[in-house]
Amino acid sequence: MPSGSSTDVQIEWRAPVSDDELVELTTSHGGTPEVGWWDRVRPHSLGWVSARTEDGRLVGFVNVAWDGGDHAFLIDTKTRPSHQGRGVGTAVVAHAVTQARAAGCEWLFVDFEPPLARFYLDACGFRATPAGLIHLTD
Repeated sequence: MPSGSSTDVQIEWRAPVSDDELVELTTSHGGTPEVGWWDRVRPHSLGWVSARTEDGRLVGFVNVAWDGGDHAFLIDTKTRPSHQGRGVGTAVVAHAVTQARAAGCEWLFVDFEPPLARFYLDACGFRATPAGLIHLTD
């Protein structure tokens, strides 16, 4: 891989990640973080994948929620803008796929906005399926 690729980061399953780090990572790409979110969500996760630079800076993340059985769900995939386009996001998702499979999950779901279709469908190998959605705050 070229310099600046995902090989320049350490990809880990269930490594410590603080709420403050996720707030900062979310802010870095223009997201609207909610302080305390990670501390509330973490106990319901099958696991999560983090990507860190050599100096320990969090540059990628994805959470794997699950139903306690054979269904897992990717949520909150994030890559720091300085590391986008280098394979970090794809590597984080690939590691999540491996770990969900190892945990005995049969299905891994993800939902996304249309601009992210190339990432999830082409780069990460998901396939499009019919799904239903109710927006509960309408």
